[in-house]
Amino acid sequence: MQHDGLSSLLDELARVATLPLERGETLPARAYTSEHFHDLEQERVFRGDWLCVGHVSQVTGPGDYLRTDVLGEPLVITRDESGDLHALSRVCRHRFMDVLPPETTPEQGTLKRLTCPYHTWTYRLNGEYVGQLAGAPLMNRVDFDRAACRLPRHRLEVWNGLLMVSAAPDAPALGPQLTRLDAVLAPYRLADLVVAYTARWENVPANWKVAFENGSENYHHMGTHAATLEPVVPGKDTVVEECDGRGFSMFTPFAADPSLEPDADGVPQAGTLIPGLGARQLSGMTVAGVFPNLALALVPDSVTYLRWIPTGPTSHDALVTVLVPPAAVDQPGYAAYVAASRQQLELIQEEDLVAIRGVQRGLATEPAPSGGRFSHLERPLWQFQRYLAGRLVGGRQ
Repeated sequence: MQHDGLSSLLDELARVATLPLERGETLPARAYTSEHFHDLEQERVFRGDWLCVGHVSQVTGPGDYLRTDVLGEPLVITRDESGDLHALSRVCRHRFMDVLPPETTPEQGTLKRLTCPYHTWTYRLNGEYVGQLAGAPLMNRVDFDRAACRLPRHRLEVWNGLLMVSAAPDAPALGPQLTRLDAVLAPYRLADLVVAYTARWENVPANWKVAFENGSENYHHMGTHAATLEPVVPGKDTVVEECDGRGFSMFTPFAADPSLEPDADGVPQAGTLIPGLGARQLSGMTVAGVFPNLALALVPDSVTYLRWIPTGPTSHDALVTVLVPPAAVDQPGYAAYVAASRQQLELIQEEDLVAIRGVQRGLATEPAPSGGRFSHLERPLWQFQRYLAGRLVGGRQ
């Protein structure tokens, strides 16, 4: 039986999700503050759909691993000797210990087996036996079925080089839902890029949807980023493309070309170009998104992908990963380029955080605002409502 307040909120979500774009309204404020709505999102969106946890360049060889967490679920991505990838629970089947605790192990590396540091139980990483118990010291005097002891597995797909996992055994395969976006991303060859760095902002005081929606439109460039992004990629010039229900894309031509020439500090304003890009990709920025919480910003020298992970009804973690061509890493100015990229990213994020925190404060006012209309540049937000309604409204009891 659903909470009365949640039921009325879902009714409102169902209503706004049927409106055409020209009459579209923002989600009701309670969708960004309600604990009951948050709990339902956890169950049906984040535990019931596909989430990005990393990039293939982080697990390239046999025994390579990437530690990750999905909504408090400790996972490890591994690659076996056949080149296959697996997503395993990191929770030891003995006494629940994290087999790769962040206090003592790097986020990524190479292992022959997973060994729990608590009681040294070990688990295989090879092929069909991946996750199976290999050793459990001093367990020979108890009734214990070693063969049945195995780390649970999550489903994993590689989509354009991104590692996507799902805890839902019945979630439809992701790739077939994103074929139109495949064509948009194909020139950038994401699977061939490598991770330059990942930046994190933890416990941002705003609902995750506020941040995701902010990252899914360029309308705010003229206000939030008036002195940074707007002079280079003006929001008013953005063309939002027709999209399928699961993803979106948009293109903004450069108003000023990012230069390969060094700036006053000797740092190139653009890095090593991604090989093989066409005239369109070289002339502007593409933004693409995959619901529920992944957005990508694609420019000639890099691809940045962003994820917003809820940590509560009114808080989230933001993770931003920058990908570059492998050839960039060997360039003499690479370290300076990465430092300048980080500095620019932090500046943009700080501008966004002013907006994100400010919106969340507005959502908490009484009476709560409602009925705001969308610009044509906010089509992805209108589309996002339909995704949420599809995940949350159906099957109510």
